[in-house]
Amino acid sequence: MINVAIKAARAAGSIINRAALDVESVRVSQKQANDFVTEVDKGAEMAIIETLLTAYPGHGILAEESGQEHGAKNSEYVWIIDPLDGTTNFIHGFPVYCVSIALEVRGKVEHAVVYDPTRNDLFTATKGRGAFLNDRRIRVSKRIRLNECLLSTGFPFRPDDNFNRYLALMAEIMPKTAGLRRPGAAALDLAYVAAGYTDGFFETGLQAWDMAAGTLLVTEAGGLVGNFTGEADYLYQKECLAASPKVYAQLVPLLSKYSQFAGVADKAEAREAVESVKLRLKAQE
Repeated sequence: MINVAIKAARAAGSIINRAALDVESVRVSQKQANDFVTEVDKGAEMAIIETLLTAYPGHGILAEESGQEHGAKNSEYVWIIDPLDGTTNFIHGFPVYCVSIALEVRGKVEHAVVYDPTRNDLFTATKGRGAFLNDRRIRVSKRIRLNECLLSTGFPFRPDDNFNRYLALMAEIMPKTAGLRRPGAAALDLAYVAAGYTDGFFETGLQAWDMAAGTLLVTEAGGLVGNFTGEADYLYQKECLAASPKVYAQLVPLLSKYSQFAGVADKAEAREAVESVKLRLKAQE
């Protein structure tokens, strides 16, 4: 199954690379404010779906652009697909984007492929068999001190996102780390945690297709993944924290109060932090 997923990811990558040669001619539309889709997303998605369903016609599909329109509706095998994670980067010619494909079997992700077509980097994982980059085994970072760690995240970009809440969160995290980055493609961010390029990742507002493949890479590379409170049931909860075990243990207490699943006391503490940010911003006006 992993070989079919690789074939599908490379087919999508070829479509993306051809379009990247003349990105200004790519037709772009908006799903909502600051959330773009291109003809390349749609073409890459169809190439993936056709490859997967040709090999496994009885499998289900959950894809970013077409949802559950294709494939079997009640299969225990569901392919979770993001054909172009980092579309905003792509349409600006910023070379940080990827193809993400995962297979969920009876509610558990069993296979994962994240393909970066700009670098021809292929990240793969099968549950219980480890994670790999271009056939080389990868492991999460060995750093244990948070102040030495480089973390990645995603910033809010939708009009109804709570910007002040995220500013408060970052104000708490940034002074405690070596740096915070926002590359703009969650699946690739997670792959980089698995490879040890970064020491951790956190983001809210994510969908299953943003996380499914990348999170299996992290766990197969020796890391931990959960929501901001540390609970392991994260895939459909729209928030994700991933890191090496010792860094993860340090991040959960910092992030948990900003979780939608936080307790009453933690939420109150988060509100105080948000109000503090608002006052500082108002003072600068």
